[in-house]
Amino acid sequence: MLAQRYRWKNKVLRDHVSILNGEKSPTVVLINATYLNQILRKWLIANIWIYQDRIIYVGNDMPKRMDQAEVVDCTDFFLVPGYMEPHAHPFQIYNPLTLAQYTSQFGTTTHVNDNLVLAMQLEKKKAFTFLEFMKEIPSTILWWSRYDAQTELNEEEQVFSHGNVKSWLEHDAVIQGGELTGWPKLLDGDDMMLHWMQETKRLRKRIEGHFPGASEKTLAKLMLLGVDSDHEAMTGKEVLNRLLQGYKVSLRYSSIRPDLPKLLTEIKELGIDQYDYFMLTTDGSPSSFYENGHIDQLIQIAMNHVPVIDAYNMATINIAKYHGIEHMHGNIATGRVANINFLQDINNPTPVSVLAKGIWVKKDGKAIKEAYPTVDWQQFDLSPLDIKWSVNSLDMQFSMPFGISLENAVITKPYSISINVSDVILTEEHDECYFMLLDREGEWRINTLLKGFTNKIGGMASSYTGDGDIVLLGKSQADMITAFERLKEIGGGIVLVKNGKVDIEIPLPLRGMMASMPMAELIEKEKELLEYIKDKGYQYEDPIYTIVFFTSTHLPYIRITQKGLYDVMNKNVLFPAIMR
Repeated sequence: MLAQRYRWKNKVLRDHVSILNGEKSPTVVLINATYLNQILRKWLIANIWIYQDRIIYVGNDMPKRMDQAEVVDCTDFFLVPGYMEPHAHPFQIYNPLTLAQYTSQFGTTTHVNDNLVLAMQLEKKKAFTFLEFMKEIPSTILWWSRYDAQTELNEEEQVFSHGNVKSWLEHDAVIQGGELTGWPKLLDGDDMMLHWMQETKRLRKRIEGHFPGASEKTLAKLMLLGVDSDHEAMTGKEVLNRLLQGYKVSLRYSSIRPDLPKLLTEIKELGIDQYDYFMLTTDGSPSSFYENGHIDQLIQIAMNHVPVIDAYNMATINIAKYHGIEHMHGNIATGRVANINFLQDINNPTPVSVLAKGIWVKKDGKAIKEAYPTVDWQQFDLSPLDIKWSVNSLDMQFSMPFGISLENAVITKPYSISINVSDVILTEEHDECYFMLLDREGEWRINTLLKGFTNKIGGMASSYTGDGDIVLLGKSQADMITAFERLKEIGGGIVLVKNGKVDIEIPLPLRGMMASMPMAELIEKEKELLEYIKDKGYQYEDPIYTIVFFTSTHLPYIRITQKGLYDVMNKNVLFPAIMR
């Protein structure tokens, strides 16, 4: 069956017009609605007619026919557009469906999602089938297309082949390229990446950067090559540098970079008082970070620093304008998709009711659970891991001369190993532990030590990693093997073992990368996991990000990858993976 080419078919568009002609009834009529008009930058009062997923009219008139309409008196509410998350990583243990359903309760009705896990874990046809399914849920789900894996893959040229990347870029649910973590390769002369960027621009789509610490000249070079925005500014000065080079800037408030208050303070100190080039993002934080809200939390923070309307605009119309989709999203006006948040107070951005594509997903403070579909994940090949091999004592060889030192939640450096690693248990008097990356198919392994993560964890196994392989770490080789065996039993997940006993586990039955449970349940399990890991010596902000970034070569200085221990700065393998 051919995919529908247009959002609304001709007949549906004729139906929309017939409502204005008085020949057909709307499905929802919002009367006496005080709403944010972002063209005039004012709060106006109007009646809003909605038919199915579209706003048909905003003005003083009432429809001639209302026999099929739900009429809602909005006298006591303030209406704003549904919030937009411009930079979501929807695979941070949760999955894109449960994330969308959960965040809709806080008014986030549009997500622009990373495609990395889909591109790496699924055959293209299955991935695109999943994209089509996500089009049908009440939230609006858009995507970006990666140009590289942000790790060293053994078969990267197959996963990120020209045909695959081009197909992703051409998909109508994909609205940007990036995030451009591989920009050093680009500046070093990677013409295939530059070609894909050229294709992105030819398709009139945006390119998002990932440029932590980039100099003014580096920013200028990347702007010349086609990049449009960046979310890695960590100071007001870095924000200004990006603005001066013509970038749109996403201001970040995430679990490892809660920078938004600092950025807004420093922006004001630099004399910046225009906010049209700013967007707000939570940068794909773990579920526990969202316990009390999502983009609404960022709007609340912004209100302490900028005019209220600008705070809302940074989460709505600014994002829509950046992507060239303001005719559909980001504002309450005729012809737009009916994503509307109902607020009790202008200064409280957490909605009491939410319409997403004209469907109530939250009403009078209560979630409408049936608004979102249930799903058979196996139809997308998102099934539990079926690991048919085992880890044994022969795999536990840790004779490497240097290990990996965790400097903060995400930065790793090499260090010289001086302790005796010939025993099967390491003492808890120091913070070094055994550390392994194992091929998901059991073909190879990499063994070293990890310093700075824990001094008490017996064994941890995680199939949630940046490249989809399996991390084992811990003080006890026996506990590491027990954790791995339990991971096999549950079809993937994160398992922590002490003295032969499983203490904590989070099943991740969707390819070993994602949970299928609702977000509220996942949040509680993740909080238990975080408390356990921190109690065992982890001292940084976010162990979930630490685990996923062990393999990520867009961060300095040394990473553990499919090819072996990898020197990011010098772009070479220090010790290759060992075949099992």
